[in-house]
Amino acid sequence: MTEAAKKRFSNELPSVLKNIAQLNAELQGRQPVVFLDFDGTLTPIVPRPELAEISPAMRAAVRRLGGCCTLAIVSGRDLADVRAKVGIDEIFYAGSHGFHIAGPAGFGHELQQGSQYLPALEKAEQALLRQLSAIAGAQVERKKFAVAIHFRRVAKGQVDAVTSVVDGVLADSEGLRKTGGKMIFELRPDIDWDKGKALNWLLEKLQLDKVSAVPIYIGDDLTDEDAFRELQQHGVGILVRDEVRPSLARYALESIDEVETLLQRLAEQFEKRVC
Repeated sequence: MTEAAKKRFSNELPSVLKNIAQLNAELQGRQPVVFLDFDGTLTPIVPRPELAEISPAMRAAVRRLGGCCTLAIVSGRDLADVRAKVGIDEIFYAGSHGFHIAGPAGFGHELQQGSQYLPALEKAEQALLRQLSAIAGAQVERKKFAVAIHFRRVAKGQVDAVTSVVDGVLADSEGLRKTGGKMIFELRPDIDWDKGKALNWLLEKLQLDKVSAVPIYIGDDLTDEDAFRELQQHGVGILVRDEVRPSLARYALESIDEVETLLQRLAEQFEKRVC
């Protein structure tokens, strides 16, 4: 079966909350490892990325679950940014789609291969700032290993103009590639590294194989599909959906409130075993 044939529309995905007994049965006797996206998963999508805030209740749910199993936040945000937003020292973080990883007790890793692209990213950032300055609502956000272009606040009639500018800058940027998400483009190093690769790297470094451990990844955006792909055979992908689109996830959640509910239920289950 081709990969395209494996893809399912998100409205066909079963609710993980309605199938929690099935998930718990799969976890029986195995070590759970939970990976969470940030924007659109732990926090609502907001007009400007700097406005995103995790609620006290969600933070408490993440902290509780992280006390019972290995837990990592995997985000497109810079490492320092997402770490500050979540504010829990005892868990792992993978920022910039996994280019920069850190955790408790000084655990850390930075993909050195990405550093050679920093001059190209700097050049692209300056070009984007100049060329998008005249388009109201366009926002250029520099991250260490990427440049994000947000167009959620751009008038519909101007979105094509944003796209044209981004594509033009990309054409003039050696070694970068364009990826997309919810009302965002990103220019990042054109190397074989993404959230799925970061997930596998963490599992390997923490000596958690996919036989004795069950990786669970919860995310909402297109970049999370890279992680879902890695877990098709040996893990559980859960899509937080607000639209109908193809997904490689196995289950779905309908809202951030449902994410919090699932985290609490998983914590309750894991506490019986390991806490």
